[in-house]
Amino acid sequence: MIISEIFRLYLGLIGGLLTVVGLILFVLSKAFHKDVSSIWNIYRGWLIMVPIFLIFVLLGRVVFIIGVLGLSIFSFIEFSQATQLNRSRWITYMVYIGIISVAVLALIRNPPTGFFGAYGMFMALPVYVIGLIVIVPILQNQHQGQLQAISLGVMGFIYFGWMFGHLSFLVDSSYADNYVLFIVFAVQIADISAYNFGKLFGRHKLRSNISPNKTLEGGIGALIVSLCLPWLFRATFPEFGPLQLVLTGLIVGVGSQLGDLTISLIKRDMGIKDMGTLIPGHGGVLDRIDSLIIAVPLFFHMTRYFGALYP
Repeated sequence: MIISEIFRLYLGLIGGLLTVVGLILFVLSKAFHKDVSSIWNIYRGWLIMVPIFLIFVLLGRVVFIIGVLGLSIFSFIEFSQATQLNRSRWITYMVYIGIISVAVLALIRNPPTGFFGAYGMFMALPVYVIGLIVIVPILQNQHQGQLQAISLGVMGFIYFGWMFGHLSFLVDSSYADNYVLFIVFAVQIADISAYNFGKLFGRHKLRSNISPNKTLEGGIGALIVSLCLPWLFRATFPEFGPLQLVLTGLIVGVGSQLGDLTISLIKRDMGIKDMGTLIPGHGGVLDRIDSLIIAVPLFFHMTRYFGALYP
Protein backbone atom coordinates (compact mmCIF):
# COMPACT_ATOMS: atom_id res chain seq x y z
CA MET A 1 0.00 0.00 0.00
CA ILE A 2 1.54 3.30 -1.14
CA ILE A 3 0.76 6.36 0.98
CA SER A 4 0.98 9.60 -1.00
CA GLU A 5 2.73 12.70 0.28
CA ILE A 6 -0.58 14.58 0.21
CA PHE A 7 -2.18 11.93 2.40
CA ARG A 8 0.71 12.21 4.86
CA LEU A 9 0.30 16.00 4.87
CA TYR A 10 -3.40 15.89 5.71
CA LEU A 11 -2.94 13.03 8.17
CA GLY A 12 -0.41 15.08 10.12
CA LEU A 13 -2.49 18.23 9.91
CA ILE A 14 -5.76 16.62 11.00
CA GLY A 15 -4.04 14.58 13.71
CA GLY A 16 -2.33 17.71 15.01
CA LEU A 17 -5.57 19.70 15.07
CA LEU A 18 -7.42 16.96 16.95
CA THR A 19 -4.59 16.71 19.47
CA VAL A 20 -4.47 20.47 20.09
CA VAL A 21 -8.26 20.71 20.44
CA GLY A 22 -8.29 17.77 22.84
CA LEU A 23 -5.59 19.39 25.01
CA ILE A 24 -7.47 22.70 25.04
CA LEU A 25 -10.67 21.00 26.14
CA PHE A 26 -8.78 19.06 28.82
CA VAL A 27 -7.16 22.23 30.22
CA LEU A 28 -10.46 24.14 30.18
CA SER A 29 -12.17 21.29 31.99
CA LYS A 30 -9.53 20.41 34.61
CA ALA A 31 -7.59 23.62 35.17
CA PHE A 32 -10.31 26.21 34.69
CA HIS A 33 -13.30 24.00 35.68
CA LYS A 34 -15.30 25.02 32.60
CA ASP A 35 -18.31 22.98 31.52
CA VAL A 36 -17.28 21.74 28.07
CA SER A 37 -19.36 18.57 28.10
CA SER A 38 -21.30 19.50 24.96
CA ILE A 39 -18.07 20.26 23.09
CA TRP A 40 -16.59 16.98 24.35
CA ASN A 41 -19.50 15.15 22.71
CA ILE A 42 -18.78 16.88 19.40
CA TYR A 43 -15.06 16.15 19.79
CA ARG A 44 -15.69 12.46 20.44
CA GLY A 45 -17.81 12.39 17.30
CA TRP A 46 -14.85 13.71 15.31
CA LEU A 47 -12.61 11.05 16.89
CA ILE A 48 -14.94 8.45 15.40
CA MET A 49 -15.51 10.03 11.99
CA VAL A 50 -12.01 11.21 11.09
CA PRO A 51 -10.19 7.82 11.35
CA ILE A 52 -13.00 6.09 9.42
CA PHE A 53 -12.81 8.67 6.64
CA LEU A 54 -9.00 8.47 6.40
CA ILE A 55 -9.07 4.67 6.33
CA PHE A 56 -11.60 4.68 3.48
CA VAL A 57 -9.40 7.10 1.52
CA LEU A 58 -6.29 5.03 2.25
CA LEU A 59 -7.87 1.74 1.14
CA GLY A 60 -8.43 3.02 -2.40
CA ARG A 61 -11.16 3.93 -4.85
CA VAL A 62 -13.35 0.81 -4.58
CA VAL A 63 -13.61 0.93 -0.78
CA PHE A 64 -14.07 4.71 -0.86
CA ILE A 65 -16.90 4.51 -3.40
CA ILE A 66 -18.61 1.86 -1.29
CA GLY A 67 -18.22 4.19 1.70
CA VAL A 68 -19.83 7.06 -0.22
CA LEU A 69 -22.65 4.71 -1.20
CA GLY A 70 -23.21 3.87 2.47
CA LEU A 71 -23.35 7.55 3.42
CA SER A 72 -25.79 8.24 0.58
CA ILE A 73 -28.09 5.43 1.69
CA PHE A 74 -27.99 6.42 5.38
CA SER A 75 -28.66 10.06 4.44
CA PHE A 76 -31.62 9.12 2.31
CA ILE A 77 -32.99 6.86 5.05
CA GLU A 78 -32.88 9.82 7.47
CA PHE A 79 -34.45 12.11 4.87
CA SER A 80 -37.23 9.66 3.98
CA GLN A 81 -38.06 9.07 7.64
CA ALA A 82 -38.09 12.79 8.49
CA THR A 83 -40.31 13.68 5.52
CA GLN A 84 -42.38 10.46 5.79
CA LEU A 85 -41.50 9.60 2.21
CA ASN A 86 -40.86 6.06 3.45
CA ARG A 87 -44.63 5.60 3.48
CA SER A 88 -44.41 5.51 -0.34
CA ARG A 89 -42.43 2.31 -0.42
CA TRP A 90 -42.06 1.86 -4.16
CA ILE A 91 -40.88 5.41 -4.71
CA THR A 92 -38.22 4.92 -2.03
CA TYR A 93 -37.20 1.66 -3.75
CA MET A 94 -36.68 3.57 -7.00
CA VAL A 95 -34.49 6.10 -5.20
CA TYR A 96 -32.39 3.29 -3.72
CA ILE A 97 -31.94 1.84 -7.21
CA GLY A 98 -30.75 5.26 -8.39
CA ILE A 99 -28.31 5.68 -5.50
CA ILE A 100 -26.82 2.22 -6.06
CA SER A 101 -26.56 2.97 -9.80
CA VAL A 102 -24.37 6.00 -9.04
CA ALA A 103 -21.87 3.77 -7.22
CA VAL A 104 -21.92 1.17 -10.00
CA LEU A 105 -21.25 3.82 -12.66
CA ALA A 106 -18.36 5.19 -10.59
CA LEU A 107 -16.83 1.73 -10.25
CA ILE A 108 -16.90 0.58 -13.87
CA ARG A 109 -14.47 1.57 -16.60
CA ASN A 110 -15.55 3.93 -19.38
CA PRO A 111 -14.39 2.16 -22.61
CA PRO A 112 -14.14 5.26 -24.87
CA THR A 113 -11.76 7.08 -22.50
CA GLY A 114 -10.12 4.22 -20.65
CA PHE A 115 -10.76 5.95 -17.33
CA PHE A 116 -12.80 4.52 -14.50
CA GLY A 117 -16.23 6.04 -14.06
CA ALA A 118 -18.97 6.07 -16.70
CA TYR A 119 -19.28 9.85 -16.57
CA GLY A 120 -21.65 10.27 -19.52
CA MET A 121 -24.17 7.81 -18.13
CA PHE A 122 -23.79 9.38 -14.70
CA MET A 123 -24.79 12.77 -16.13
CA ALA A 124 -27.85 11.23 -17.82
CA LEU A 125 -28.84 9.10 -14.82
CA PRO A 126 -31.31 11.63 -13.28
CA VAL A 127 -33.50 11.31 -16.40
CA TYR A 128 -33.84 7.55 -15.92
CA VAL A 129 -34.31 7.64 -12.15
CA ILE A 130 -36.92 10.41 -12.32
CA GLY A 131 -38.68 8.30 -14.95
CA LEU A 132 -38.70 5.34 -12.56
CA ILE A 133 -40.08 7.52 -9.77
CA VAL A 134 -42.94 9.06 -11.76
CA ILE A 135 -43.98 5.74 -13.27
CA VAL A 136 -44.75 4.30 -9.81
CA PRO A 137 -48.05 6.17 -9.19
CA ILE A 138 -48.97 5.69 -12.86
CA LEU A 139 -48.64 1.92 -12.57
CA GLN A 140 -50.47 2.02 -9.23
CA ASN A 141 -53.20 4.17 -10.80
CA GLN A 142 -53.04 6.61 -7.88
CA HIS A 143 -53.04 10.40 -7.74
CA GLN A 144 -53.97 11.44 -4.20
CA GLY A 145 -50.86 12.89 -2.49
CA GLN A 146 -48.56 11.62 -5.21
CA LEU A 147 -47.11 15.01 -6.18
CA GLN A 148 -45.51 15.39 -2.78
CA ALA A 149 -44.14 11.85 -2.82
CA ILE A 150 -42.73 12.27 -6.33
CA SER A 151 -41.14 15.61 -5.42
CA LEU A 152 -39.53 14.21 -2.28
CA GLY A 153 -38.31 11.16 -4.20
CA VAL A 154 -36.73 13.30 -6.91
CA MET A 155 -35.08 15.56 -4.34
CA GLY A 156 -33.88 12.56 -2.34
CA PHE A 157 -32.14 11.05 -5.35
CA ILE A 158 -30.73 14.30 -6.76
CA TYR A 159 -29.39 15.47 -3.41
CA PHE A 160 -28.18 12.34 -1.68
CA GLY A 161 -27.55 10.08 -4.64
CA TRP A 162 -26.51 12.16 -7.63
CA MET A 163 -25.06 15.38 -6.17
CA PHE A 164 -23.30 13.73 -3.24
CA GLY A 165 -22.31 10.90 -5.61
CA HIS A 166 -19.94 13.29 -7.40
CA LEU A 167 -17.55 12.48 -4.57
CA SER A 168 -17.28 8.93 -5.96
CA PHE A 169 -16.35 10.29 -9.39
CA LEU A 170 -13.87 12.71 -7.83
CA VAL A 171 -11.93 9.73 -6.48
CA ASP A 172 -11.62 8.41 -10.06
CA SER A 173 -9.45 11.41 -11.00
CA SER A 174 -5.67 11.46 -11.32
CA TYR A 175 -5.44 13.60 -8.18
CA ALA A 176 -7.92 11.61 -6.10
CA ASP A 177 -6.23 12.00 -2.71
CA ASN A 178 -5.56 15.70 -3.31
CA TYR A 179 -9.11 16.58 -4.29
CA VAL A 180 -11.01 14.36 -1.86
CA LEU A 181 -8.92 15.23 1.18
CA PHE A 182 -9.03 18.94 0.45
CA ILE A 183 -12.74 19.31 -0.29
CA VAL A 184 -13.81 17.31 2.76
CA PHE A 185 -11.28 19.01 5.04
CA ALA A 186 -11.97 22.52 3.70
CA VAL A 187 -15.75 22.19 4.01
CA GLN A 188 -15.43 21.10 7.65
CA ILE A 189 -13.07 24.01 8.37
CA ALA A 190 -15.60 26.36 6.76
CA ASP A 191 -18.31 24.98 9.08
CA ILE A 192 -16.12 25.42 12.15
CA SER A 193 -15.12 28.93 11.03
CA ALA A 194 -18.76 29.97 10.59
CA TYR A 195 -19.52 28.74 14.12
CA ASN A 196 -16.51 30.45 15.75
CA PHE A 197 -16.83 33.74 13.88
CA GLY A 198 -20.52 33.75 14.74
CA LYS A 199 -19.79 33.21 18.43
CA LEU A 200 -17.09 35.90 18.51
CA PHE A 201 -18.55 38.58 16.25
CA GLY A 202 -22.12 37.55 15.47
CA ARG A 203 -24.62 40.39 15.66
CA HIS A 204 -26.93 39.89 12.69
CA LYS A 205 -28.90 36.74 11.89
CA LEU A 206 -28.10 35.21 8.51
CA ARG A 207 -31.51 33.56 7.93
CA SER A 208 -33.41 33.78 11.21
CA ASN A 209 -36.40 31.68 10.15
CA ILE A 210 -34.27 28.87 8.70
CA SER A 211 -31.25 28.62 11.00
CA PRO A 212 -31.52 31.01 13.96
CA ASN A 213 -28.02 30.29 15.29
CA LYS A 214 -26.22 31.27 12.08
CA THR A 215 -25.05 34.83 11.72
CA LEU A 216 -24.03 37.06 8.83
CA GLU A 217 -20.66 37.65 10.49
CA GLY A 218 -20.14 33.90 10.80
CA GLY A 219 -20.95 33.42 7.12
CA ILE A 220 -18.54 36.16 6.05
CA GLY A 221 -15.82 34.74 8.31
CA ALA A 222 -16.30 31.28 6.82
CA LEU A 223 -16.07 32.72 3.29
CA ILE A 224 -12.83 34.58 4.10
CA VAL A 225 -11.25 31.45 5.61
CA SER A 226 -12.43 29.37 2.63
CA LEU A 227 -10.84 31.80 0.17
CA CYS A 228 -7.53 31.46 2.02
CA LEU A 229 -7.48 27.65 2.25
CA PRO A 230 -6.61 26.83 -1.42
CA TRP A 231 -3.62 29.20 -1.19
CA LEU A 232 -2.50 27.75 2.13
CA PHE A 233 -2.71 24.24 0.64
CA ARG A 234 -1.29 25.22 -2.73
CA ALA A 235 0.66 21.95 -2.89
CA THR A 236 -2.65 20.11 -3.18
CA PHE A 237 -3.30 21.71 -6.58
CA PRO A 238 -0.11 21.60 -8.68
CA GLU A 239 -2.19 22.06 -11.83
CA PHE A 240 -4.27 25.03 -10.59
CA GLY A 241 -3.67 28.65 -11.47
CA PRO A 242 -4.85 31.74 -9.50
CA LEU A 243 -8.33 31.67 -11.07
CA GLN A 244 -8.94 28.03 -10.13
CA LEU A 245 -7.71 28.67 -6.57
CA VAL A 246 -10.09 31.61 -6.15
CA LEU A 247 -12.99 29.60 -7.57
CA THR A 248 -12.17 26.72 -5.24
CA GLY A 249 -12.34 29.06 -2.26
CA LEU A 250 -15.67 30.49 -3.40
CA ILE A 251 -17.10 27.02 -3.97
CA VAL A 252 -16.13 25.91 -0.46
CA GLY A 253 -17.24 29.14 1.23
CA VAL A 254 -20.57 29.54 -0.56
CA GLY A 255 -21.41 25.91 -1.41
CA SER A 256 -20.85 24.58 2.09
CA GLN A 257 -23.13 27.19 3.67
CA LEU A 258 -25.82 26.77 1.02
CA GLY A 259 -25.85 23.00 1.54
CA ASP A 260 -26.11 23.45 5.29
CA LEU A 261 -28.92 25.99 5.01
CA THR A 262 -30.85 23.76 2.61
CA ILE A 263 -30.97 20.88 5.08
CA SER A 264 -31.74 23.35 7.89
CA LEU A 265 -34.72 24.53 5.85
CA ILE A 266 -36.00 20.96 5.58
CA LYS A 267 -35.49 20.31 9.30
CA ARG A 268 -37.20 23.58 10.23
CA ASP A 269 -40.18 22.71 8.03
CA MET A 270 -40.37 19.25 9.62
CA GLY A 271 -40.03 20.72 13.12
CA ILE A 272 -36.96 18.65 14.06
CA LYS A 273 -33.50 19.59 15.35
CA ASP A 274 -31.41 16.77 13.87
CA MET A 275 -31.98 14.27 11.10
CA GLY A 276 -30.77 11.43 13.31
CA THR A 277 -28.73 10.41 16.37
CA LEU A 278 -26.14 8.07 14.85
CA ILE A 279 -23.09 10.31 15.43
CA PRO A 280 -22.55 11.52 19.04
CA GLY A 281 -22.70 15.31 19.26
CA HIS A 282 -23.41 15.71 15.55
CA GLY A 283 -26.87 14.23 15.00
CA GLY A 284 -27.35 12.00 11.99
CA VAL A 285 -25.25 11.26 8.93
CA LEU A 286 -27.11 13.89 6.93
CA ASP A 287 -26.39 16.53 9.57
CA ARG A 288 -22.67 15.91 8.99
CA ILE A 289 -22.51 15.70 5.19
CA ASP A 290 -25.03 18.43 4.34
CA SER A 291 -22.28 21.01 3.69
CA LEU A 292 -20.71 18.73 1.06
CA ILE A 293 -23.83 18.14 -1.01
CA ILE A 294 -23.54 21.33 -3.09
CA ALA A 295 -19.81 22.05 -2.69
CA VAL A 296 -18.66 18.68 -4.08
CA PRO A 297 -20.45 18.76 -7.48
CA LEU A 298 -19.49 22.43 -7.95
CA PHE A 299 -15.84 21.59 -7.27
CA PHE A 300 -16.00 18.50 -9.50
CA HIS A 301 -17.36 20.37 -12.51
CA MET A 302 -15.01 23.32 -12.02
CA THR A 303 -11.98 21.04 -12.10
CA ARG A 304 -13.36 19.11 -15.05
CA TYR A 305 -14.12 22.30 -17.00
CA PHE A 306 -10.53 23.48 -16.66
CA GLY A 307 -9.17 20.08 -17.66
CA ALA A 308 -7.60 19.28 -14.31
CA LEU A 309 -9.69 16.24 -13.45
CA TYR A 310 -7.94 13.78 -15.75
CA PRO A 311 -4.51 13.94 -17.43
